[in-house]
Amino acid sequence: MENFKSINDVLDFAIEQEQEAIDFYTELAKQAKSKDVKEIFLEFVKEEINHKSKLMKIKAEGNLATISDDSVQDLLISNYLAPVKPSHDMSYQDTLIVVMKKEKAAYNLYKTLSKISTSQEMKDIFNRLAMEEANHKLQFEKEYDDNILKNN
Repeated sequence: MENFKSINDVLDFAIEQEQEAIDFYTELAKQAKSKDVKEIFLEFVKEEINHKSKLMKIKAEGNLATISDDSVQDLLISNYLAPVKPSHDMSYQDTLIVVMKKEKAAYNLYKTLSKISTSQEMKDIFNRLAMEEANHKLQFEKEYDDNILKNN
């Protein structure tokens, strides 16, 4: 996998990952058997839409001067990808594992962007996005613990 070439590449990648999360959670909500689980996934859809909007605004406003393209070239795309692609016939356990890995990858990307930002405003934005992704992961870890580990 090749390196990012510019901050625009990183933002495009992050926007694409957020869209994939939106699509994935939307599909999971459609397939959910319980109303509570469906509502959880729909709430994540809203949050991921918000993340995507923030990233698109950053890109559109050109707030990118705070991150040099030289610092971006060291970032490997594979560091921010979940190793497993979701499929429609996954078990609930596999779905939770994929989602946790996707959330962790998103967290890592936003923490890295925060570290290489020189503007405190951008650091704060990326740290907030990272913490939201970490909270998503934690919710899925609790779900995994409550419904998979305790039942085995």
